[in-house]
Amino acid sequence: MLEIKNFTKKFGDKVAVDNLSLNIKGGEIWAFIGHNGAGKTTTLKAISGILNFDEGSIKVDGFDIKNQSLKAKEVLHYIPDNPLLYENLTGIEQLNFIADVFKISKEKRKEQIEKYSKRFDLQENLSQKISTYSHGMKQKLAIICALIHTPKLLLLDEPFVGLDPKSSHELKLIMKELAEQKVAIFYSTHVLDVAEKICSHIAIIKNGKLIESGKMEDVKGIESLEKVFLEIENEEHN
Repeated sequence: MLEIKNFTKKFGDKVAVDNLSLNIKGGEIWAFIGHNGAGKTTTLKAISGILNFDEGSIKVDGFDIKNQSLKAKEVLHYIPDNPLLYENLTGIEQLNFIADVFKISKEKRKEQIEKYSKRFDLQENLSQKISTYSHGMKQKLAIICALIHTPKLLLLDEPFVGLDPKSSHELKLIMKELAEQKVAIFYSTHVLDVAEKICSHIAIIKNGKLIESGKMEDVKGIESLEKVFLEIENEEHN
């Protein structure tokens, strides 16, 4: 579903991501972890087609994100850590706009909006302008925007930040449900205990370079994910 080969991104003389390669299949949930500035958000933006890059290739469902960007974007959805929404629209207007972009039928969009707004306790707020929403409400609306068209690849940048405990629980359940439907999920996080519980795979990036990747149990062994991550982070100080 997602094939990254020798991806490199530079900002001037600084190499933000250096020769990163990953292969993520449908039905897999990957946690992408690393310190602040390690290259996680840069990678996610490049996969989604927002950010151009210098070397390598990225394919989504077989479509090259550079040369077949529209085809690739039809089957993915990216949720940044700071939701990008149209503040002057109401919640339901935002959702219908996204549904129009992805050409979702009225019947399906109604079903999906009712289903997910109920699960995230947002149904009573959909008539309000997004400018009145809290950060957590905006995060929930952005997640629903992604879910109503059922993407084949879901990209999330720190998705649990700002969510209340009930909504965090619902998102974990939904991620597992989507994986059962063969959706590929790739998300960055600092919440390592959650990643350890819900993810099938893990990728650890440090200073722009992929240090470890693979099945969760293979990478962490009998240790906790937190301990493995801290050991990798502390190696440069020894």
